[in-house]
Amino acid sequence: MNDSTENEFNLSRRKMLAAGLGTGAFFLLPQVARAQADAIAQGMNLGPAEPFSHDGLRELARNLAKDSFNPMNVADADVVEKIDYDAHGKIKFRKDHALWGRDQSSYPVHFFFPGRYFPEPVHIYAVEDGSAREVPFSKDFFTIPEDSPAQDLHDTEGFAGFSVQDTKGKGDWMAFLGASYWRTSGYSGQFGLSVRGLALDTASPDGPEEFPRFTRFWLEQGENGEFITYALLESPRATGAYRIASRLGDGVIQDVSADIFLRGDVSRLGIAPLTSMYWFGKHDGHVAPDWRPEVHDSDGLLLHTGAGEHIWRPLNNPPRIMANSFEAPSLKGFGLAQRERNFSEYQDDGVFYEKRATAWVEPQDDWGDGAVTLIEIPTDDETYDNIVAFWTPKDAATSGQEYSFNYRLSWVRDLTLAPQKARFTAVRIGAGGVPGQDRPANTVKIVCDVERTGFQGLGRSDKLQPKVTASHGEISLPAAYPVVDQDYWRALFDLDFSAIAQDDDTPIDLRVYVDNDGTAMTETMILQLFPSQLRELLAEHS
Repeated sequence: MNDSTENEFNLSRRKMLAAGLGTGAFFLLPQVARAQADAIAQGMNLGPAEPFSHDGLRELARNLAKDSFNPMNVADADVVEKIDYDAHGKIKFRKDHALWGRDQSSYPVHFFFPGRYFPEPVHIYAVEDGSAREVPFSKDFFTIPEDSPAQDLHDTEGFAGFSVQDTKGKGDWMAFLGASYWRTSGYSGQFGLSVRGLALDTASPDGPEEFPRFTRFWLEQGENGEFITYALLESPRATGAYRIASRLGDGVIQDVSADIFLRGDVSRLGIAPLTSMYWFGKHDGHVAPDWRPEVHDSDGLLLHTGAGEHIWRPLNNPPRIMANSFEAPSLKGFGLAQRERNFSEYQDDGVFYEKRATAWVEPQDDWGDGAVTLIEIPTDDETYDNIVAFWTPKDAATSGQEYSFNYRLSWVRDLTLAPQKARFTAVRIGAGGVPGQDRPANTVKIVCDVERTGFQGLGRSDKLQPKVTASHGEISLPAAYPVVDQDYWRALFDLDFSAIAQDDDTPIDLRVYVDNDGTAMTETMILQLFPSQLRELLAEHS
C-alpha cells in the first residue's frame, strides 16, 4: 500500500509558539547551542533554542482549543499541486543531511518534501536536554530532478513529514506523513496498515469527516533505544498533545499518551484509530475480478472485552458503507489483525501481504463506557484504505471537553490473549445442502477453520457443536470435527436466507463459537453477511 493520500483539511496554526512551551528565557549560551547543534545535525543550521516539555505542550494544546482555528498558509500552492505522485517519488532526501546522521547510536531522521497529497507544511524540532531547535526546511536537503515542478518551490514553511531510520542503515521503520497518520514496519520490515491520532465523524450521518493534522513535531532520542515523538494536533474542532515513545523488538511497540481538547461538538469521536485495506478474502472472493486468492492488509477486527470475552469479526468489502459498533466498557484491547500468514493464499511477491503486521491497542487505564466502532467502505481496488476501527466514548463529545488516553500500540505478527481460546483462522462460503442430494435454494454452507488450541484429546466421538445465532435466516446441519491429517478443527453449518425478500439487503449477523458440553472452546466470531452478495455467489456457480 502507498502512503495514505486521503484528502486533508488545511489544519495548522502559524504562530503557535507565541503561547510558549515552557517557562524561562528562550535562549542557550552560545557554546552550549553550538555543541548541541553538532551533536544532533549535520549540514543544517538549526533554529534558536527554546525550552520544551510535555507539560508545556499539553498546556499549549489546551490554550489553543479556547480560540478559533487558524489554518496554515500553503505557500506556492500552485507549485505544490503540480508535485503529483510520480513527481514526488522522484524527489530523494539526501542521507548526508539526516538529523542525528553522525551518531550511530541514534536513529537518523529523514524528511519528506511537500506534494499534492500532503501540501500543508509541518514544523519539526530536535529536542535535547529540555530544549528544542527547529529544523528549517531547505531544498538543499533533497535531490530534485531538473525538470521537476518542485524546482519552483521557494516559500514553504516546513516539511510534509519525516521518517525514522534504523541505526544500522537498513532503512526506515517509522514514518509520519499526511494528517495525523503514522506507520511502522512492524515485525517483518513490511509496511502495511496505518494509525492516526484522532478520528472525527468518520462515516457519520451528521456531516463530513474532519481530518485533524499533526502540525508540529518535537523529536527526541530517548533512553534504552526509545525514540520519542511529541506532536501537536489541530483541526477546526479539536486540538491535542501527543507523546509517542517507540522501541524496536519483536515488532514495534509504542506507548502513546494523548490529551485531547474539543473546540466543537463531535458526533463520532474516534480514539486510537486504525486504518487498513481489505479488498477480498476466502469468504468473499467473488466480489473481485482479481487473479490472486486474497488481497488485504488485515483480515479481521479483534476485541478483548472488559468481561474477558475474545471477539473475532472477519472484515468485509460490503455493498455499501457500513458502521458497526461493539459495546466494550472497560475495554482490554482491540486491533486489526492479519491472521492468514501463508504466501500461497496471496501469491503476491511484490507487496507480501502475508507479512503485514497486526496492530493492537491496549489501554493502560480504564477508558470507561464506550464501544469499538468498525467502518467498512466498498472498494474495487487495493490502493485505498477502506477499513477504520476506533474506540468511541459512550457520552456525547461536546465543545470544551477534555480527554486523556494512555495506550500501548503493538505492531506484531501475532497475539496471545489470556485466557487463551482457540481462534478462527478462515471462513469459506459455498452452496449449502448435502452432496449427492438436491441443493436447497438460497442456502449457503459456512465452513470455519479453527485452531487446535484446547482441543487436544478430543475427537469426532465427543460431538462438539458450533453454537450459532442469526439475526435473519435459519441455521441447520451444524457440525464440528478435527480435519483428517491436519492440526486444526472445522466447524460448519448451513444458512437458509430464502425467507428474506429480494429487495431486502439488511445484513445477516451471525454469532458463532464451538461448544463442548456447555464450555466455549473458541473465541466468539461475529460474521456479517449480505443477502445480495450471497445471491451473487450462488448465481456464479449455479
